[in-house]
Amino acid sequence: MTNPWLLLVIAGLLEVGWAVGLKYTDGFSRLLPSVLTVLTMIASFYFLAQALKVIPVGTGYAVWTGIGAVGTAILGIVLFAESTALPRLLCIGLIVAGIVGLKLTSS
Repeated sequence: MTNPWLLLVIAGLLEVGWAVGLKYTDGFSRLLPSVLTVLTMIASFYFLAQALKVIPVGTGYAVWTGIGAVGTAILGIVLFAESTALPRLLCIGLIVAGIVGLKLTSS
């Protein structure tokens, strides 16, 4: 079996893709971005489900959403000129610390 943590990272990165994709769907009124976003959602859930065969659900879900939150926040900064205020960056860092902590304390 493929490394479940690798599958979880793939699922998280795909979550970033569909979260950012939502911005481009314009409320699901644009066909191509909408189709790509939904396909990315399905792929993300598939990889998450595969990872959760081995990783505890609480840990897996928290890491998946953490990767999605951090990645989406970073792409929001890069693509949409969202705030880079220090408190915001520190909070993103706390999410990263939580992800690392969950990985280090999970079997």
